[in-house]
Amino acid sequence: MHINGKTIWIVGASQGIGLRLVESLLKDQCRIIASSRNAEQSPELIQLKQTYPDTLRLINCDVGQKDSLPPIIEQAWSFFNGIDIWLYNVGSYQPMSISDWEIEKFEQMNQSNYLGAVYLMHGLWPKFEQQGFGEWVWNVSLASDFGLPYGGGYSAPKAALMNLAESLHPELLEHNIQLKVVNHGFVKTRLTAKNDFPMLGLMSAQDAADRIVTALQQNRFETRFPFNLGAVLSILKRLPKSWSLLLTKKMLRKPNHD
Repeated sequence: MHINGKTIWIVGASQGIGLRLVESLLKDQCRIIASSRNAEQSPELIQLKQTYPDTLRLINCDVGQKDSLPPIIEQAWSFFNGIDIWLYNVGSYQPMSISDWEIEKFEQMNQSNYLGAVYLMHGLWPKFEQQGFGEWVWNVSLASDFGLPYGGGYSAPKAALMNLAESLHPELLEHNIQLKVVNHGFVKTRLTAKNDFPMLGLMSAQDAADRIVTALQQNRFETRFPFNLGAVLSILKRLPKSWSLLLTKKMLRKPNHD
């Protein structure tokens, strides 16, 4: 698949992987709709808009505000008279132990990592169906493979998104819509800066964006990277659960008796 000249709506585009994707895809002569909660106020996106005035559109979009999404979807669809690729890149992460669990943070992660994609899908589906073609790309996470200590608030909705993608893929193909998922590992962003442990396979946002651009041009359902972390989590997922849970128990923090 050639992406040159394609119209792509990137949801979650103002920083990290999303911003690098906007930059890379504009260089590939794509028409980009870049959205985030404050896309229209983002200095980086505003600067890109000045460089690419004909092929970049900005629109504020908070995926957690369900009732605000229908007019945003209409506007995004009308910018270039349709959308070839919808790329959902929104993510929220806050590590929490059971003793300091905050329900508000879990709800926010559920909105960003799962329900936001569902809300947008609900509004976009009739348009893609009528258009008769398209591609949906959901940036999920290798964390969807297995729930690790302190990360459940992030990985549980990511696992739900992965499960939903598997469920929808055959049905969407019947309508000439291809659904792809990207499962990547640790990327150096404001989210992973919250981690206080060594991160296997940590990569830059540009590296991750480059791999996602490659995935857009390939005809496969799932793209996984990096290999080392992907292999570890894949094995963990397939081991007997009693074995896997014994291994993840070793990840618990030592009690502080000071």
